[in-house]
Amino acid sequence: MKMPREARKTSQSETYHIMLRGINQQQIFEDEEDYQKFVEVLKNYQAICGYTIYAYCLMGNHIHLLMRFNNETIGQVFKRIGSKYVYWYNIKYQRKGHLFQDRFKSEPVEDDSYFLTVIRYIHQNPVKAGLCKKLEDYRYSSYNEYLEEPQIVDVEQAFSLMKKESFIEYNNEPSSDMCIDVEESNIKRVTDEEAHKIIKKYSKCESVSEFQALPIAKRNKFLKLFKEKGISIRQISRLTGVSYYIVQKI
Repeated sequence: MKMPREARKTSQSETYHIMLRGINQQQIFEDEEDYQKFVEVLKNYQAICGYTIYAYCLMGNHIHLLMRFNNETIGQVFKRIGSKYVYWYNIKYQRKGHLFQDRFKSEPVEDDSYFLTVIRYIHQNPVKAGLCKKLEDYRYSSYNEYLEEPQIVDVEQAFSLMKKESFIEYNNEPSSDMCIDVEESNIKRVTDEEAHKIIKKYSKCESVSEFQALPIAKRNKFLKLFKEKGISIRQISRLTGVSYYIVQKI
């Protein structure tokens, strides 16, 4: 018997921490143009949907956002954003079908303390994932909008709660903040960045779609090789778009 979905918790402040991830945890950003396109989509729909962005971080296979929804519901907004980006992505990579997992995660953000916690959590994602050593080194998060000229992020709300100097210090201090996440172990034999390089080096494929188009026998040979190179089954599945159970079986 199919169990009913748990009702999404609503926020009295209309502010939410949202996480979108790729279907089967596969990559949703292949190159810099993809990251830039998603930010462009977020910016374009701000005027249409009337939402406010307080923080964002675009990771390889998932996205974190802190937003307030004013004119349209959270569901309506992400239907627009998802459809626009996926349409563009599918044309670029000559693929069909869904890109994002059907149901995105969200949690209400009701008080100032948790508001600041979520911003820090979002900004620290790349460092904790081993993608960079400093927050400012990661180009696909909102952290640098707080340091420089904001583009799509409302920085004034955070600065009304904490002076800029204190905010920067707060974001960079070690933390064990627990917010919604991708539900996978942070312990990996190699980082996603290293795994991505290994996959490209041996398969000569520049995208998930290109790898999925390989003949099955050749694809399976590479999957076995990637495992021997120390890439975890879950990483291989995410970075190649091949089902976790297929990779595990091979």
